[in-house]
Amino acid sequence: MTTPVPDGLKRDHLSDGLKRGHLSDGLKRDHAERPRLDRDQVTRYSRHLIIPEVGVDGQRRLLDARVLVVGAGGLGSPALLYLAAAGVGTIGVIDDDVVEISNLQRQVLHGVGDLGRPKVESAAEAVARLDPAVTVEQHQERLTRENATEIVGRYDLVLDGADNFATRYLVNDACVLTGTPLVWGSIFRFDGQVTVWNPPHGPCYRCVFPEPPPAGTVPSCAEGGVLGVLPAAIGSAQVAEALKLILGIGEPLIGRLLLHDALRATWSELAVERDPACVVCGDAPTVVAPGIDADQCDALPLHVVEAAQGHTLDAATLRRRLTDRESGREDFELIDVREPNEVEINRIDGSVNIPKGLFESGEALTRLDPSRPVVLYCKGGVRSAQVLAIVRAAGFDADHLGGGITAWIDQIEPEQLRY
Repeated sequence: MTTPVPDGLKRDHLSDGLKRGHLSDGLKRDHAERPRLDRDQVTRYSRHLIIPEVGVDGQRRLLDARVLVVGAGGLGSPALLYLAAAGVGTIGVIDDDVVEISNLQRQVLHGVGDLGRPKVESAAEAVARLDPAVTVEQHQERLTRENATEIVGRYDLVLDGADNFATRYLVNDACVLTGTPLVWGSIFRFDGQVTVWNPPHGPCYRCVFPEPPPAGTVPSCAEGGVLGVLPAAIGSAQVAEALKLILGIGEPLIGRLLLHDALRATWSELAVERDPACVVCGDAPTVVAPGIDADQCDALPLHVVEAAQGHTLDAATLRRRLTDRESGREDFELIDVREPNEVEINRIDGSVNIPKGLFESGEALTRLDPSRPVVLYCKGGVRSAQVLAIVRAAGFDADHLGGGITAWIDQIEPEQLRY
């Protein structure tokens, strides 16, 4: 069952233009109900007012709109600032995280003075500095299956800046169940994606990505990194789509996935279609509550789990074994399966670096001594578990460090650098 949407929060935004794949009449409300522009607003938004496709009525639509931004991080930073600058009257932001120093490389919404503060508070203050007339509704909480449809249902439009698969499925489902258009973005290293999920006029997220990828097969930004400026490009593109939907102009990215390669400085487009068999927006949907089970995103493939059973060391055990190795009571090879650039940041003394990709290609197996046990580690334990499955399947005696070098630093060497 869907959560009822309170009267007056969801507007009649569907029109004949949707048959052509866009919201030709924007998020409509009776014209008389829209706020009128005062003298300061006419001056502030003058560059909008002189655009024929926006004008006074369009600006009033923006002031009347309610947009929810999921995440006040990399994508949320430019999104929140540009939504506020454009005059979107009410902006909701949901995030349960606090500002960390590693965020500042790309999350320009926050500063050094915000370290340790809830991101929603920092975001609200940044918006207030830009335009104190914008109403910011702070949701300092995690989006869950229990609250998703109720929170999403308060808004006309959702902009997704989530950085994990579980939240992406949750937001998508809540938007489908409440009939809310969703502007989606994703970033990784130098690549970004943007689209608008708005069934039945186009696909939803699950139509294109029915299942999350197996855990560890797609690195997160925390493991793979992201070029600091990339969120600005993708977040801004998301806001452009949001404004077009609110105003009812142009051709929103419904049924089109926009791909950006920052290294090649290219933008390309991929057609995506609605799946009639989709479990959430198809002809016979089966999803009645939003989101997916946590283990669908967190579970490693069965063969990896089985390989790690009985062969996962904690940090204290590895330290003891390294001490025994130094005294000659034990002999094994300690292998760091991270990328060389990661090893430059921190490492466990006495290890050698053989990246995971060389194990996947089989090349690394030729370097190992079959008579010598192996202990593997990575940043958090996922990549080393995957390599463990490969090494043990090849007949080697091997273990891996649960929690990776992060656990090692937490428990053994807190003075080491973190990333």
